[in-house]
Amino acid sequence: MKQLLILSGKGGTGKTTVATALIHLFDAKVYADCDVDAPNLHLMMHHKILSDQREFMGLDKAEIAPILCNACGACQTHCRFDAIYQNHITKKYEVNPFACEGCGVCHYICPVDAVTLVDSQVGTLFLYNGKSVFSTAQLKMGSGNSGLLVTEVKKRMKNAAKPDETVAIIDGSPGIGCPVIASISGVDLVLIVTEPSLSGISDLKRIITTAAGLEAKLAVCVNQWDVSLENTADIETYCRDRGIPFVGKIPYDPAVVGAVNRGKSIVEVECMAGDAVMDIHQNINQLLFG
Repeated sequence: MKQLLILSGKGGTGKTTVATALIHLFDAKVYADCDVDAPNLHLMMHHKILSDQREFMGLDKAEIAPILCNACGACQTHCRFDAIYQNHITKKYEVNPFACEGCGVCHYICPVDAVTLVDSQVGTLFLYNGKSVFSTAQLKMGSGNSGLLVTEVKKRMKNAAKPDETVAIIDGSPGIGCPVIASISGVDLVLIVTEPSLSGISDLKRIITTAAGLEAKLAVCVNQWDVSLENTADIETYCRDRGIPFVGKIPYDPAVVGAVNRGKSIVEVECMAGDAVMDIHQNINQLLFG
């Protein structure tokens, strides 16, 4: 099963819109949303059969038992993350779970064994398995471990896929952080969706550098290319000079907003953007399957 990952150097380039269109064009029965900080692919795919939902546990967090705490302050003194504070009413010490890194120093240093390390949920995994397999997750606000959560999303997608499936579409995160790196691992092709702006070009170069460092096979397309013909030409030249396949250009099209608002993919309605993605699909199909 070939895995196609759609990324963007920044948010708002139309990555999920393109991913949704490609799911329809490939008639993909296996796909995932690895943008665990703000997943939104489910809004377009309308899945109803939730076959598995489970908590995803991250690093342990410290907890202080008030009944045991003698208010000596040793835990606060030795906490390097400023995660421990004194309750001004009870005078006992408490842990801010958003700041705690689970290092365990407070547990080690406490003279009365008032501190324990407990399991901490950092996200929730969802697997939909009806006519198609859809794996996604939601990271809890302020939580880390996004890379590990993305890895688990992809693992559950592959495990649930039927052996005869030919392609899986993965909607990745914007940027170049941990979830992006985890998304890239093991995929067959990375499609980068960019926009013809100076910030778009800068972010494109960053994600290309990141993906190339992981020896990923790349392709690039430009969304709303006619907003700046000059910048689009610069992107094409940049890709050509580096031997990166440039697979297409999507025009600015007001019909896209109407389609998305109705929960439709842009290839399910008559619009110029949808026609352009059909051409991109043909080029990607050639890169994936020859």
